[in-house]
Amino acid sequence: MSSAYRITPGVGSLWLCLLVLLLACVEAYEELSDKTLTELTRPNNDFDIHNGALLAPILRTRVPGTPGSTAVLNHFADFFRTTLPKWTVEIHNSTAKTPLSKGKDVSFRNFIATRDPPWASVGDVGRLTFVAHYDSKIAPEGFIGGIDSAAPCAMIMHAMRSVDTALEKKWSALKEQGLNDYLEEERGLQVIFLDGEEAFKEWTETDSLYGARALATHWDDQVYPAMSEFKSPLSSISLFVLLDLLGSKSPTVQSYFETTHWAYQRLGALEKRFRSLKQFKSALADPWLVDTEKDGHKLAAMGGIQDDHLPFLAKGVEILHLIDYAPFKGFPPVWHTIDDDGEHLDLDTVEDWSMLVTAFVAEWMELEGYFDHPSTLSSRSDDESAELEALRMSRKTEL
Repeated sequence: MSSAYRITPGVGSLWLCLLVLLLACVEAYEELSDKTLTELTRPNNDFDIHNGALLAPILRTRVPGTPGSTAVLNHFADFFRTTLPKWTVEIHNSTAKTPLSKGKDVSFRNFIATRDPPWASVGDVGRLTFVAHYDSKIAPEGFIGGIDSAAPCAMIMHAMRSVDTALEKKWSALKEQGLNDYLEEERGLQVIFLDGEEAFKEWTETDSLYGARALATHWDDQVYPAMSEFKSPLSSISLFVLLDLLGSKSPTVQSYFETTHWAYQRLGALEKRFRSLKQFKSALADPWLVDTEKDGHKLAAMGGIQDDHLPFLAKGVEILHLIDYAPFKGFPPVWHTIDDDGEHLDLDTVEDWSMLVTAFVAEWMELEGYFDHPSTLSSRSDDESAELEALRMSRKTEL
């Protein structure tokens, strides 16, 4: 051993222990155990189309600038205020003229909820961002939009509620042990419910994506403090996961972007595991995520699919677009018809999507070991350091 770097046995042991602790806390995408997958919280009756606490209030007409839109926006705000009070909620307002507004401005309101590590500084958190639009089409009259996109909004709400306690436990444990300073990166969660996705008359570059276009521009113009990890709220989006047209039976979801194909494959692996563990309620058929075995260099072209991701994609945001679309078959049969309502949702499929989203979030945020499993809850200690030790042990094979 070189005399320039000689460690006595006692000091060497200390450094080895510190190295183990630090490596255990390096952020990486970590799989959930089978036990955790099978015991993730289910929505139960929350997706009931008549009385369900999450879905039912969204199943109404909600054209931008109307009372129905306000009611759904209030539903989102009430949910986070009462169920997820540690999330930060904001409304992004914008106005625009539409082909039907006779020269008057229409108000568009995007709902944004964020959950960052409590110690993190502004601009230092990269966020996994889940997105759906909450507005409904103005025609046909009375259009509800069950798959488009009431159900995706409810799926996201369920997922964030399901992981919040585990996320708080992880952050509390890291803070208590003083290990938060050694994280490779800060990770947070973000939910965006966008307004004005639908065209008022006919889809064009100006008659569509009203809320998405305004928000992408606004965030691109904002600048975080000097020396921040990220330049702007837009650049802090680690992955923009857009859910649309989900809730019909036997969906087909393709992978469209090479740079996020790995995340698509992780989601596909979770789907496969849920099926093998017999945890999906929907009828077993072909896989939903059909491109998991494809090489990322050989993905299908977007095929002209226009959606809320486009303004963000144009500004360099990484996109994972989860939309039910099959070549030669197109979108689900109820798409943009009066039949796209609560009664035409396949609720088993809706629930399975919510579980898939929940598991993806939990793996991204490294929450294995922080869920209270019902089968072991009575024997668990409240000691947060013991939970941290469980996480370290689960990762020892990585060292």
